[in-house]
Amino acid sequence: MEFVSWVSDEEIGKERYKAKELKKTSWWKNKKSSGICHYCGNKFPPEELTMDHLIPLNRGGRSIKANLVPACKECNNKKKYDLPQDFIP
Repeated sequence: MEFVSWVSDEEIGKERYKAKELKKTSWWKNKKSSGICHYCGNKFPPEELTMDHLIPLNRGGRSIKANLVPACKECNNKKKYDLPQDFIP
């Protein structure tokens, strides 16, 4: 099923900028330091983990600490616009 976003490109841009800034913080470095993907539970070198929004930006999610998790590239790409409860790694 294809998802149609109701969030403006401007809002998404603002939230992406916030996420980019959070990636530079010690909070994010500590969050991904275990190397564990939030979804599949596999271990990766921390630098290979990506930042994923549990609630995607185009579904109204925000770039706040409670909505951000480390994910491997494969899980992040597969999840796309799904909500966590709809995603199966």
